Amino acid sequence: MRPALPEVPGVLGADEAARSAGYLLAAQEADGGIPWFPGGHLDVWDHVECAMALTATGHTEAARRAYSWLATAQNPDGSWPAKLRQSRVVLPLREANHAAYPAVGLLHHLLVTGDEAFARRIWPTVRAGIGFVMGLRTERGEFLWARDPGGAPGDHALLTVCSSVHHGLRCAAELGARLGGGDPAWTEAADRLAVLINEREDVFADRGRFSMDWFYPILGGAVRGRAARERIKERWDAFVVPGLGIRCVSDQPWVTGAETSELVLALASMGEVDLGAELLGSISHLRDPDDGAYWTGYQFAERVRWPVERSTWTAAAVILAADALSGATPGARVFTDPPGCG
Repeated sequence: MRPALPEVPGVLGADEAARSAGYLLAAQEADGGIPWFPGGHLDVWDHVECAMALTATGHTEAARRAYSWLATAQNPDGSWPAKLRQSRVVLPLREANHAAYPAVGLLHHLLVTGDEAFARRIWPTVRAGIGFVMGLRTERGEFLWARDPGGAPGDHALLTVCSSVHHGLRCAAELGARLGGGDPAWTEAADRLAVLINEREDVFADRGRFSMDWFYPILGGAVRGRAARERIKERWDAFVVPGLGIRCVSDQPWVTGAETSELVLALASMGEVDLGAELLGSISHLRDPDDGAYWTGYQFAERVRWPVERSTWTAAAVILAADALSGATPGARVFTDPPGCG
Protein backbone atom coordinates (compact mmCIF):
# COMPACT_ATOMS: atom_id res chain seq x y z
CA MET A 1 0.00 0.00 0.00
CA ARG A 2 1.30 3.44 -0.91
CA PRO A 3 2.02 5.42 2.26
CA ALA A 4 0.37 8.74 2.95
CA LEU A 5 2.50 11.51 1.52
CA PRO A 6 4.29 13.75 4.00
CA GLU A 7 2.68 17.16 4.26
CA VAL A 8 2.68 20.07 6.67
CA PRO A 9 -0.38 22.34 6.24
CA GLY A 10 0.59 25.82 5.17
CA VAL A 11 4.21 24.77 4.68
CA LEU A 12 4.45 21.84 2.27
CA GLY A 13 1.50 20.19 0.60
CA ALA A 14 1.37 16.54 -0.39
CA ASP A 15 1.43 17.52 -4.05
CA GLU A 16 4.55 19.60 -3.44
CA ALA A 17 6.26 16.70 -1.67
CA ALA A 18 5.37 14.49 -4.62
CA ARG A 19 6.89 17.00 -7.04
CA SER A 20 10.11 17.10 -5.02
CA ALA A 21 10.24 13.31 -5.10
CA GLY A 22 9.85 13.53 -8.85
CA TYR A 23 13.04 15.60 -8.98
CA LEU A 24 14.87 12.80 -7.16
CA LEU A 25 13.48 10.22 -9.57
CA ALA A 26 14.63 12.28 -12.54
CA ALA A 27 18.14 12.51 -11.08
CA GLN A 28 18.47 8.79 -10.32
CA GLU A 29 20.83 7.06 -12.71
CA ALA A 30 20.26 3.76 -14.52
CA ASP A 31 22.34 1.80 -12.02
CA GLY A 32 20.32 3.16 -9.06
CA GLY A 33 22.76 5.81 -7.87
CA ILE A 34 21.40 9.23 -6.92
CA PRO A 35 23.90 12.03 -7.52
CA TRP A 36 23.93 15.50 -5.96
CA PHE A 37 22.22 16.80 -9.09
CA PRO A 38 21.57 15.27 -12.53
CA GLY A 39 24.90 14.24 -14.02
CA GLY A 40 26.85 15.18 -10.89
CA HIS A 41 28.87 13.20 -8.37
CA LEU A 42 27.44 11.32 -5.42
CA ASP A 43 28.40 10.23 -1.95
CA VAL A 44 26.79 7.38 -0.05
CA TRP A 45 25.43 9.46 2.86
CA ASP A 46 23.46 11.80 0.60
CA HIS A 47 22.49 8.92 -1.68
CA VAL A 48 20.87 7.16 1.29
CA GLU A 49 19.13 10.38 2.35
CA CYS A 50 17.55 10.50 -1.11
CA ALA A 51 16.61 6.82 -0.95
CA MET A 52 14.77 7.42 2.32
CA ALA A 53 12.85 10.31 0.77
CA LEU A 54 11.82 8.07 -2.12
CA THR A 55 10.59 5.43 0.32
CA ALA A 56 8.66 8.06 2.29
CA THR A 57 6.87 9.22 -0.85
CA GLY A 58 5.90 5.75 -2.02
CA HIS A 59 8.55 5.21 -4.70
CA THR A 60 9.49 1.84 -3.28
CA GLU A 61 11.00 0.33 -6.40
CA ALA A 62 13.27 3.33 -6.99
CA ALA A 63 14.35 3.15 -3.35
CA ARG A 64 15.11 -0.57 -3.72
CA ARG A 65 17.29 0.21 -6.71
CA ALA A 66 19.12 2.82 -4.64
CA TYR A 67 19.80 0.40 -1.79
CA SER A 68 20.80 -2.37 -4.19
CA TRP A 69 23.32 0.01 -5.76
CA LEU A 70 25.24 0.16 -2.47
CA ALA A 71 26.70 -3.32 -2.95
CA THR A 72 28.00 -2.45 -6.42
CA ALA A 73 30.13 0.43 -5.09
CA GLN A 74 31.24 -1.04 -1.75
CA ASN A 75 34.91 -1.66 -1.06
CA PRO A 76 36.04 -5.08 0.22
CA ASP A 77 36.51 -3.62 3.72
CA GLY A 78 32.86 -2.53 3.90
CA SER A 79 33.50 1.14 3.17
CA TRP A 80 32.57 3.33 0.21
CA PRO A 81 34.62 5.90 -1.68
CA ALA A 82 33.88 9.42 -0.49
CA LYS A 83 32.93 10.57 -3.97
CA LEU A 84 31.85 8.77 -7.14
CA ARG A 85 30.68 9.94 -10.55
CA GLN A 86 28.73 7.53 -12.77
CA SER A 87 30.08 4.73 -10.52
CA ARG A 88 33.70 5.77 -11.06
CA VAL A 89 35.74 6.65 -8.00
CA VAL A 90 36.59 10.34 -7.84
CA LEU A 91 37.78 10.51 -4.21
CA PRO A 92 38.91 7.21 -2.63
CA LEU A 93 38.91 8.53 0.94
CA ARG A 94 36.59 6.37 3.10
CA GLU A 95 34.45 8.22 5.65
CA ALA A 96 32.93 6.74 8.80
CA ASN A 97 29.53 8.42 8.58
CA HIS A 98 29.12 7.31 4.97
CA ALA A 99 29.58 3.69 6.02
CA ALA A 100 27.23 3.97 9.03
CA TYR A 101 24.29 5.73 7.38
CA PRO A 102 23.00 2.83 5.22
CA ALA A 103 21.86 1.20 8.49
CA VAL A 104 19.57 4.17 9.12
CA GLY A 105 18.24 3.96 5.58
CA LEU A 106 17.59 0.22 5.61
CA LEU A 107 15.74 0.36 8.93
CA HIS A 108 13.68 3.27 7.58
CA HIS A 109 12.82 1.25 4.46
CA LEU A 110 11.84 -1.79 6.53
CA LEU A 111 9.63 0.27 8.85
CA VAL A 112 7.79 1.86 5.92
CA THR A 113 7.44 -1.14 3.62
CA GLY A 114 7.54 -4.11 5.98
CA ASP A 115 9.57 -5.87 3.27
CA GLU A 116 11.75 -8.11 5.41
CA ALA A 117 12.88 -10.22 2.45
CA PHE A 118 14.43 -7.18 0.77
CA ALA A 119 15.96 -6.02 4.05
CA ARG A 120 17.60 -9.43 4.48
CA ARG A 121 19.06 -9.17 1.00
CA ILE A 122 20.63 -5.77 1.68
CA TRP A 123 21.58 -6.47 5.29
CA PRO A 124 25.02 -8.05 4.57
CA THR A 125 26.07 -4.88 2.72
CA VAL A 126 24.88 -2.68 5.56
CA ARG A 127 26.45 -4.91 8.21
CA ALA A 128 29.80 -4.77 6.39
CA GLY A 129 29.61 -0.97 6.49
CA ILE A 130 29.17 -1.07 10.26
CA GLY A 131 32.15 -3.41 10.47
CA PHE A 132 34.30 -0.80 8.72
CA VAL A 133 33.06 1.87 11.10
CA MET A 134 33.90 -0.21 14.17
CA GLY A 135 37.46 -0.42 12.93
CA LEU A 136 37.75 3.35 13.37
CA ARG A 137 36.80 3.28 17.05
CA THR A 138 39.44 4.51 19.46
CA GLU A 139 40.21 2.98 22.84
CA ARG A 140 38.36 5.86 24.50
CA GLY A 141 35.25 5.30 22.38
CA GLU A 142 35.08 8.05 19.79
CA PHE A 143 35.35 7.22 16.08
CA LEU A 144 38.02 8.64 13.81
CA TRP A 145 36.42 10.35 10.87
CA ALA A 146 37.91 8.43 7.91
CA ARG A 147 40.64 6.24 6.40
CA ASP A 148 42.81 7.47 3.57
CA PRO A 149 43.35 5.39 0.39
CA GLY A 150 46.39 3.75 1.96
CA GLY A 151 44.41 2.60 4.99
CA ALA A 152 45.70 5.12 7.54
CA PRO A 153 42.99 6.42 9.89
CA GLY A 154 42.35 10.11 10.38
CA ASP A 155 44.01 11.74 13.36
CA HIS A 156 40.84 13.22 14.88
CA ALA A 157 37.17 12.63 15.54
CA LEU A 158 34.37 14.99 14.49
CA LEU A 159 31.26 15.60 16.57
CA THR A 160 28.86 15.62 13.61
CA VAL A 161 30.38 12.44 12.17
CA CYS A 162 30.26 10.66 15.52
CA SER A 163 26.67 11.77 16.09
CA SER A 164 25.72 10.25 12.74
CA VAL A 165 27.72 7.11 13.55
CA HIS A 166 25.82 6.87 16.84
CA HIS A 167 22.57 6.96 14.87
CA GLY A 168 23.83 4.27 12.49
CA LEU A 169 24.96 1.97 15.31
CA ARG A 170 21.57 2.20 17.03
CA CYS A 171 19.73 1.40 13.80
CA ALA A 172 22.14 -1.44 13.00
CA ALA A 173 21.47 -2.94 16.43
CA GLU A 174 17.73 -2.93 15.76
CA LEU A 175 18.25 -4.42 12.32
CA GLY A 176 20.39 -7.13 13.86
CA ALA A 177 17.66 -7.92 16.38
CA ARG A 178 15.11 -8.19 13.58
CA LEU A 179 17.19 -9.91 10.90
CA GLY A 180 19.90 -11.73 12.81
CA GLY A 181 23.63 -11.32 12.57
CA GLY A 182 23.87 -8.36 14.93
CA ASP A 183 26.67 -7.74 17.40
CA PRO A 184 26.25 -6.62 21.04
CA ALA A 185 29.43 -4.56 20.58
CA TRP A 186 27.45 -2.12 18.43
CA THR A 187 25.16 -1.19 21.31
CA GLU A 188 28.08 -1.02 23.72
CA ALA A 189 29.93 1.29 21.31
CA ALA A 190 26.85 3.50 20.87
CA ASP A 191 26.37 3.72 24.64
CA ARG A 192 29.96 4.79 25.19
CA LEU A 193 29.86 7.22 22.30
CA ALA A 194 26.71 8.84 23.71
CA VAL A 195 28.51 9.43 27.01
CA LEU A 196 31.40 11.14 25.23
CA ILE A 197 29.06 13.30 23.15
CA ASN A 198 27.20 14.41 26.27
CA GLU A 199 30.08 14.74 28.70
CA ARG A 200 33.37 15.04 26.77
CA GLU A 201 32.79 17.26 23.75
CA ASP A 202 36.42 18.30 24.12
CA VAL A 203 37.55 14.97 22.61
CA PHE A 204 36.20 16.08 19.23
CA ALA A 205 37.92 18.53 16.89
CA ASP A 206 36.57 22.06 17.28
CA ARG A 207 34.07 22.72 14.49
CA GLY A 208 31.73 24.83 16.60
CA ARG A 209 31.18 27.41 13.87
CA PHE A 210 29.28 24.77 11.86
CA SER A 211 25.59 24.46 12.64
CA MET A 212 25.73 20.69 12.25
CA ASP A 213 27.90 20.39 15.37
CA TRP A 214 25.14 22.26 17.20
CA PHE A 215 22.15 20.07 16.36
CA TYR A 216 23.55 16.73 15.14
CA PRO A 217 24.08 15.34 18.64
CA ILE A 218 20.28 15.64 18.98
CA LEU A 219 19.46 14.46 15.46
CA GLY A 220 21.67 11.39 15.93
CA GLY A 221 19.86 10.50 19.15
CA ALA A 222 22.76 10.93 21.59
CA VAL A 223 21.41 14.04 23.35
CA ARG A 224 17.86 13.99 24.63
CA GLY A 225 15.47 15.68 27.07
CA ARG A 226 16.54 18.74 29.01
CA ALA A 227 20.07 18.62 27.59
CA ALA A 228 18.66 18.82 24.06
CA ARG A 229 16.46 21.80 24.91
CA GLU A 230 19.35 23.63 26.52
CA ARG A 231 21.62 22.88 23.58
CA ILE A 232 19.13 24.27 21.07
CA LYS A 233 18.50 27.40 23.11
CA GLU A 234 22.19 28.10 23.64
CA ARG A 235 23.06 28.80 20.01
CA TRP A 236 19.69 29.50 18.41
CA ASP A 237 20.45 33.16 17.77
CA ALA A 238 23.90 32.34 16.38
CA PHE A 239 22.49 30.19 13.59
CA VAL A 240 18.81 30.93 12.95
CA VAL A 241 18.00 33.76 10.55
CA PRO A 242 14.27 34.47 10.92
CA GLY A 243 12.37 34.02 7.68
CA LEU A 244 15.34 32.55 5.80
CA GLY A 245 16.50 29.36 7.54
CA ILE A 246 19.69 28.59 9.41
CA ARG A 247 23.29 29.43 8.68
CA CYS A 248 25.60 26.65 7.63
CA VAL A 249 28.39 28.39 9.58
CA SER A 250 27.84 31.00 12.25
CA ASP A 251 30.18 33.63 10.80
CA GLN A 252 28.83 33.70 7.22
CA PRO A 253 25.63 35.26 5.81
CA TRP A 254 24.64 31.99 4.16
CA VAL A 255 21.60 29.85 4.91
CA THR A 256 21.20 26.32 3.62
CA GLY A 257 18.10 24.23 3.09
CA ALA A 258 19.49 20.86 4.14
CA GLU A 259 20.87 22.05 7.47
CA THR A 260 17.59 23.85 8.15
CA SER A 261 15.62 20.68 7.41
CA GLU A 262 17.93 18.59 9.58
CA LEU A 263 17.43 21.01 12.45
CA VAL A 264 13.70 20.47 11.91
CA LEU A 265 14.29 16.73 12.30
CA ALA A 266 16.06 17.41 15.60
CA LEU A 267 13.20 19.65 16.75
CA ALA A 268 10.65 16.98 15.80
CA SER A 269 12.51 14.49 18.00
CA MET A 270 12.08 16.97 20.85
CA GLY A 271 8.35 17.36 20.22
CA GLU A 272 8.80 20.92 18.94
CA VAL A 273 6.50 20.39 15.96
CA ASP A 274 5.16 23.95 15.64
CA LEU A 275 8.63 25.48 15.83
CA GLY A 276 9.88 22.94 13.32
CA ALA A 277 7.05 23.73 10.91
CA GLU A 278 7.80 27.44 11.13
CA LEU A 279 11.45 26.79 10.41
CA LEU A 280 10.68 24.48 7.49
CA GLY A 281 8.41 27.13 6.03
CA SER A 282 11.21 29.67 6.20
CA ILE A 283 13.14 27.94 3.40
CA SER A 284 10.30 28.02 0.89
CA HIS A 285 12.28 30.75 -0.90
CA LEU A 286 14.75 28.03 -1.94
CA ARG A 287 12.09 25.96 -3.68
CA ASP A 288 11.78 25.85 -7.46
CA PRO A 289 8.02 25.59 -7.99
CA ASP A 290 8.43 24.17 -11.48
CA ASP A 291 9.83 20.79 -10.45
CA GLY A 292 10.01 20.85 -6.66
CA ALA A 293 13.80 21.02 -6.49
CA TYR A 294 15.52 23.16 -3.85
CA TRP A 295 18.49 25.43 -4.27
CA THR A 296 21.24 24.43 -1.86
CA GLY A 297 21.59 27.81 -0.19
CA TYR A 298 21.18 31.57 -0.21
CA GLN A 299 23.83 34.22 0.49
CA PHE A 300 21.64 36.88 2.02
CA ALA A 301 24.20 39.68 2.15
CA GLU A 302 24.67 39.49 -1.61
CA ARG A 303 21.08 38.30 -2.18
CA VAL A 304 22.14 35.46 -4.45
CA ARG A 305 21.60 31.70 -4.47
CA TRP A 306 24.87 29.94 -3.70
CA PRO A 307 26.13 27.54 -4.77
CA VAL A 308 24.26 27.64 -8.04
CA GLU A 309 22.98 24.09 -7.77
CA ARG A 310 19.76 22.34 -6.86
CA SER A 311 20.93 19.49 -4.67
CA THR A 312 18.91 16.30 -4.49
CA TRP A 313 19.77 15.83 -0.83
CA THR A 314 18.24 19.20 0.04
CA ALA A 315 14.90 18.14 -1.46
CA ALA A 316 15.26 14.80 0.33
CA ALA A 317 15.90 16.47 3.68
CA VAL A 318 12.80 18.64 3.21
CA ILE A 319 10.67 15.54 2.54
CA LEU A 320 12.06 13.72 5.57
CA ALA A 321 11.52 16.79 7.77
CA ALA A 322 7.90 17.03 6.62
CA ASP A 323 7.45 13.33 7.36
CA ALA A 324 8.90 13.74 10.86
CA LEU A 325 6.59 16.67 11.59
CA SER A 326 3.49 14.94 10.23
CA GLY A 327 4.20 11.31 11.14
CA ALA A 328 2.91 10.33 7.72
CA THR A 329 4.99 7.15 7.55
CA PRO A 330 6.31 4.73 10.20
CA GLY A 331 9.81 5.49 8.91
CA ALA A 332 9.75 8.89 10.63
CA ARG A 333 10.57 7.00 13.83
CA VAL A 334 14.23 6.63 12.86
CA PHE A 335 14.49 10.37 13.49
CA THR A 336 11.78 11.14 16.04
CA ASP A 337 12.37 8.08 18.22
CA PRO A 338 15.64 6.42 17.20
CA PRO A 339 16.26 2.90 18.50
CA GLY A 340 17.84 2.77 21.94
CA CYS A 341 17.67 6.55 22.40
CA GLY A 342 14.72 6.87 24.74
